[in-house]
Amino acid sequence: MTSAPQESHVSPLPDILSPAFAADPYGAYRTMRESAPLIHHEATDSYLVSRYEDVERVFKDKAGEFTTDNYDWQIEPVHGRTILQLSGREHAVRRALVAPAFRGADLQEKFLPVIERNARELIDTFRHAGEADLVGGFATRFPVLVIADMLGLDRADHDRFHAWYTTVIAFLGNLAGDPEVAAAGERTRQEFAAYMIPVIRQRRDALGDDLLSALCAAEVDGVRMSDEDIKAFCSLLLAAGGETTDKAIASVFANLLTHPEQLAAVQEDRSLIDRAFAETLRYTPPVHMIMRQAATEVELSGGTVPADATITCLIGSANRDESRYHEPDRFDLFRTDLTSTNAFSAAADHLAFALGRHFCVGALLARAEVETAVNQLLDAMPGLRLADGFTPAEQGVFTRGPQLLPVRFSPASG
Repeated sequence: MTSAPQESHVSPLPDILSPAFAADPYGAYRTMRESAPLIHHEATDSYLVSRYEDVERVFKDKAGEFTTDNYDWQIEPVHGRTILQLSGREHAVRRALVAPAFRGADLQEKFLPVIERNARELIDTFRHAGEADLVGGFATRFPVLVIADMLGLDRADHDRFHAWYTTVIAFLGNLAGDPEVAAAGERTRQEFAAYMIPVIRQRRDALGDDLLSALCAAEVDGVRMSDEDIKAFCSLLLAAGGETTDKAIASVFANLLTHPEQLAAVQEDRSLIDRAFAETLRYTPPVHMIMRQAATEVELSGGTVPADATITCLIGSANRDESRYHEPDRFDLFRTDLTSTNAFSAAADHLAFALGRHFCVGALLARAEVETAVNQLLDAMPGLRLADGFTPAEQGVFTRGPQLLPVRFSPASG
């Protein structure tokens, strides 16, 4: 006999599509962890998993119980077939083709100067003003510009890239199934392919020193990436790398600005930036939900998930699980139950980058971008503080972060 997911007949369970949940999901997450760690959510036809131990188990998948087959319908319509959908040797080879660009010498020697230059140029537009919106003036623009430069794409097309990735993220977060959002996402796939495929073919004929050229030339075990493979990866990189780093930078500053003593500590000791970023990934992760598919019937806390069912892993809940973290609803970059040295590797003790073989390949790139951005912004903005009367607020359900972050500071002289 198998047990069913917990249902409550006393009080309604939180609905992830409700306005109340969007306004503040953390209280809802707590209710789920305590009284309904496994919920069948009818509107999305998925099983919501909210406890750290369960989400960790799904991501690590040591017993081969979970797959990424959900990406066939979740992301393929907008990106094409990506590395996220692959498994076994096919996944290992594709990851080996793309991973070198996001770690080691390539990241440090080729792309760190690109990251530093883009941060500096954006900050130059407001460093003398004494005020800025760190979201609109920096965070939403910085990662897209970095990725465009890394790929060797025309920076003049930034607005198109941003519009495309915004549409793609809306598609991925379209939990309510809005047909207009779905149609816009599918149009974006066609538009991006029409833009990107000719660029890829031109680059194959004249390789340069950029990431796109590296992808065109990469070969592992006699396997090379097709034009479609490269296009799909670039699409995924723009969306995943743009949206998550955008929200991570904004959230790091929102968390520090609302905890002035911790902001002061980071201003004084920049080695704490890693800790601030790691704690932000735990406390207010950019991505709150990642889905997997059950390969077989599986027992989790609170009941049974049937074979072939979709599982929605609630990262935003798992990262605040009382059984895993001390005072999880408190932002504390000095906490001892989170290891910043492992926070950007597959050994991370938070779940914001997932875990296991599908651990985020761009984690070290994100770290380099956030570290550079925070350092340069703090240098350029002495006396940094929130605009009078402003309190940061997160928005979003699938991905989440501040939409506005007006700050004041002492402008640079000269």
